[in-house]
Amino acid sequence: MDNEKENNVKHFLDLIQKSRRGKFKIYIGMSAGVGKTFRMLQEANTLLRNGIDVKIGYIETHNRKETQDLLEGLPVIPRRTIFYKGKQLEEMDLQAIINLRPEVVIVDELAHTNIEGSKNEKRWQDVLEILEAGINVISAVNIQHIESLNKNVKLITNIEVQERIPDSVLKLADEVVNIDLTADELITRLKEGKIYTADKIPTALSNFFKSDQILQLRELALKEVASQVVRKVENEVPKNHALKHERFLACISSNDTTAKIVIRKTARLASYYNSKWYVLYVEIPSESSDKIALDKQRHLINNFKLATQLGGEVIKVESKNITDAILDVVKQKQVTTVCIGKPHLSLFKVILSTTIFNKLLHNLSSSNIDLIILS
Repeated sequence: MDNEKENNVKHFLDLIQKSRRGKFKIYIGMSAGVGKTFRMLQEANTLLRNGIDVKIGYIETHNRKETQDLLEGLPVIPRRTIFYKGKQLEEMDLQAIINLRPEVVIVDELAHTNIEGSKNEKRWQDVLEILEAGINVISAVNIQHIESLNKNVKLITNIEVQERIPDSVLKLADEVVNIDLTADELITRLKEGKIYTADKIPTALSNFFKSDQILQLRELALKEVASQVVRKVENEVPKNHALKHERFLACISSNDTTAKIVIRKTARLASYYNSKWYVLYVEIPSESSDKIALDKQRHLINNFKLATQLGGEVIKVESKNITDAILDVVKQKQVTTVCIGKPHLSLFKVILSTTIFNKLLHNLSSSNIDLIILS
């Protein structure tokens, strides 16, 4: 009973802390030059005109004229000067922001690593402190700086980005906004000198700013923002008002060829819908580990590995009743679409299995769950 009381108190304290915490908005872009800083400054100007106490905590204009023009008239919190290795460097003044307590502060370059000797190692850690102080923050980051996407970015660009932010920081954001441009628009901006100075343009065009790379980074950015929106809907919209989000369940057997087809096609469907997906293998008594042939066991393990590599979650259950096992997982994981392989059955087996199939079909259709038979 005491534990229950303690949990209730903790839950209430968490709610109080959350309400005191500042709101957090992040602009995401597929690369430098898409206009994240420009958009933040536009927003700051609008907020200021509407009587909101907004201040610039840190902004990086990269000497872009259109960006610098927007900075005119905005109140800027002076940067902190640090002497490091004989050089005079500037850093965001975290304490000054907290002392001044503006309603909204603009903090650029979220993935930035602070100069040695600063209170926090990373700027995102500074932002968390500002939010805890009850100050609202608008910040920006490029897709290549997100921890879980680091390997994908390296595959696309052949560059390993060192400055990264944990995915948990993105999850803390109340709003995540994608600044989207086509590859052609971004390359045009680069050629017009709106991103880098003239001497850096040829190098940029032959390295990072290639059409095919931009397209893939754009896809990553769109998917990331889509997943953040899905998370927000799941957490904040009442279940009876929210649109259902696709969740796929690939049902496989020990038939190696069919299992591979079902796994690959379900992975593609899930990728298209940017959805979670699962692979279910129901181990019936005749296929228990002591009875199943070694080659079948080996193929099963390989298919589980394949599913994991493609981003699926593998579920293995032991049951005499395949239909009931599928329906249990469907309910537990809130699956919207069940994918099965085309049955390779003789007429006699089809007749025998009709009742099983009918039960599955009836239960799924009555729950508005789709069934896809993959050939």
